[in-house]
Amino acid sequence: MGGCVATTRTPQSAPLLTPAEVATMFRVDPKTVTRWAKAGKLTSIRTLGGHRRYQEAEVRALLTGIPPGDDLA
Repeated sequence: MGGCVATTRTPQSAPLLTPAEVATMFRVDPKTVTRWAKAGKLTSIRTLGGHRRYQEAEVRALLTGIPPGDDLA
């Protein structure tokens, strides 16, 4: 049951993280990060080689519990 994976383009300056880097930040296994992406809990971007990358800003927002794009000011 193959599905189509949507990719998102980000600005060149937006830092991207590997699954291992995200896993280290959350103290989980990299496979867990991949499962989160498949479940829609985390947005992943696919490289030309098919590898997943994650937007650093979104990952940091999840770590702090603040949804990305929310302004508290």
